[in-house]
Amino acid sequence: MRSVGRGIAKAVDWFEVGALSSSTALLAILLIANVIARTFFQAIYFAEEVSEFLIIFTTFVGVSYAARKARHIRMGAFLDSMPPKVEKIFIYGISSINAFVMFLMAWYSWGYMVNAKTMNQTLQALRLPYWITLVIVPIGFFSAGIQYVRTVFKNIREEDVWQSPEQQSEYEDEVY
Repeated sequence: MRSVGRGIAKAVDWFEVGALSSSTALLAILLIANVIARTFFQAIYFAEEVSEFLIIFTTFVGVSYAARKARHIRMGAFLDSMPPKVEKIFIYGISSINAFVMFLMAWYSWGYMVNAKTMNQTLQALRLPYWITLVIVPIGFFSAGIQYVRTVFKNIREEDVWQSPEQQSEYEDEVY
């Protein structure tokens, strides 16, 4: 069972890293090409819409990635100054609250996306339904919520303190 979990985690990691890398590279190439085209020829008519989609995509795939790798904003100095048992209790609470908020945001963003779908708005240049650009938002929030739930379970199973499912607490007591 653990090997299946590791396989899924590896596949998610592969997807997130690949998606973040390629969307960031594509965004840079598109924006540079648009600046050159606008300077010498005519602007690329769809550049703004594709750029907006890539920024939304990168942001919400990045939310899940940051939660999984403990690269989100946190109060590291505050947690590192606590004894491990107290730090673990705080991690339980913080991860539980974050999971709740992420699932709540996934729920609201799903409703927003469905509402945008019922309005039948389309992107001007690409002529695609606007709601398609919003699909990644609830998925990203939901994935981040799963990562926070995984953090809680990881801290229940393991004796050491884990900041995320893949990042152990870095603080070590120094003996003088």
